[in-house]
Amino acid sequence: MGEHRGRVKAISISAEKGMPKSNVPTARLVEQHGIEGDAHAGPWHRQVSLLAMESIANIQAKGAEVGPGSFAENITTEGIDLRPLRVGDRLRVGGALLEITAARCWRSPNSARCATTAAPSSNK
Repeated sequence: MGEHRGRVKAISISAEKGMPKSNVPTARLVEQHGIEGDAHAGPWHRQVSLLAMESIANIQAKGAEVGPGSFAENITTEGIDLRPLRVGDRLRVGGALLEITAARCWRSPNSARCATTAAPSSNK
């Protein structure tokens, strides 16, 4: 996969699973763990979730009052298409390298969106 450039629109964490996440100004990614202080972090394959702001904007355009963190994503991206990412691909986010561990897209009556999960990886 070639190089793609986008930006981080928001970083979000929550202390409990199943809750919308709150936006934070910075976060610490821990290798093989996830975002420090987030309920989904830990020694499993889905440590960090990503969602494109463009997907959120599609839902907002239909009248929903949602924003970054509403879908329990940790990193809201902007300007990068997450849909082509596949398991094993790597994505650099700031100074961190994330390895894609799951990618899923779904449709509902109101939207189509994709979420991608990753694990912090070594720079190798």
